[in-house]
Amino acid sequence: MRFGVVVFPGSNCEDDAYYAIRDGLSQPVDYVWHENRDISAYDCIILPGGFPHGDYLRAGAIARFSPVMGAVREFAARGGLVLGICNGFQVLLESGLLPGATLKNDSLQFRCMYVHLRVENTRSPFTMGLAPGQVMRIPIAHGEGNYYADEETIRELEDGGRVLFRYCDSEGKITAEANPNGSLGNIAGICNERGNVAGMMPHPERAYQAVLGSSDGLGILNSIVSFLGGR
Repeated sequence: MRFGVVVFPGSNCEDDAYYAIRDGLSQPVDYVWHENRDISAYDCIILPGGFPHGDYLRAGAIARFSPVMGAVREFAARGGLVLGICNGFQVLLESGLLPGATLKNDSLQFRCMYVHLRVENTRSPFTMGLAPGQVMRIPIAHGEGNYYADEETIRELEDGGRVLFRYCDSEGKITAEANPNGSLGNIAGICNERGNVAGMMPHPERAYQAVLGSSDGLGILNSIVSFLGGR
């Protein structure tokens, strides 16, 4: 199996993802420049965090027009795995590969901190190696992570089991105090109806070994490997 990490002008988390896959998973991985229109060599594409194209207009609004995103749409339509992290999640939202939008944090502050996540769905390729209700400690770093969607979309996500992670406290309780950005329903990560495209605001690639403060993110990355290995 092979991973591709997309590099947009202005993104700054591609190295984090690259080394987490290379060193944490011991899997082949390449950088994929945003002008690349052929990603057929990969089994999983990672859209990393950062500020693609300076995030002018709004987060991900310009990156969605990069040539690689046409290839990502086709890749996803064929069943390829796509994971968007932080700004990568926002690019997926802007591209229509996932529903909803992210607004400015309700505090109007950039939040850079560790948070706790509760695993809500273990049936996706990104969570199959985790336990239902498992609490994970993962860092965030964003100013526009406040997930929002209309009532019908939220209902579809909830009823379809497409909410992968929620912000919680250390005991797994879903509270307003544990929500770092105001996201509806404490939503921290979702997937598409097919389950092969996922987006999340927290950074699992920054939590793949204990020296970083947590190795919990490795469970998400290992889930991808297990899925691909058993496919």
